[in-house]
Amino acid sequence: MTKKLIPLKHIAMASDNPEKSRDFFVNVMGWSVAGVVASRNANGFYMTDGNINMAILKFRNGPAAGKEFPQGYVGLHHIGFQCDDIEAMVDGFKDEGYQPRHDVNLAQGLGKNPAKDNAEYKMTGPEDIMVDISERGWVGTQTYKTL
Repeated sequence: MTKKLIPLKHIAMASDNPEKSRDFFVNVMGWSVAGVVASRNANGFYMTDGNINMAILKFRNGPAAGKEFPQGYVGLHHIGFQCDDIEAMVDGFKDEGYQPRHDVNLAQGLGKNPAKDNAEYKMTGPEDIMVDISERGWVGTQTYKTL
């Protein structure tokens, strides 16, 4: 049986200077700003090319970033996939031995929360890469579902 393709719709990078990174993606890559991040957990921007959403984030606290990321870390932070059934996707991760990131879900107020913007759940993925999963999708992408 062939599994349904779950598309990559989101990447996030930790940044020391979100404004400089935003300007690079606007001025060099032609992307647009899809939103501003201003929360207790991070500041930054959502960028998009219309297909992929990229968060450029300066984390404000360690628990929201995840215990594996030291203060001041810059670089790839996590990737995100949009699915049709969040519970089935969580179960699929667990069936393969990949567990929810309860630490980060709790710190960010995530976990089967369909009213939450963008990611609804953070999971552990291969090589311990953090993975967002979402039914709604991400702002600025063609498949984003508004409430």
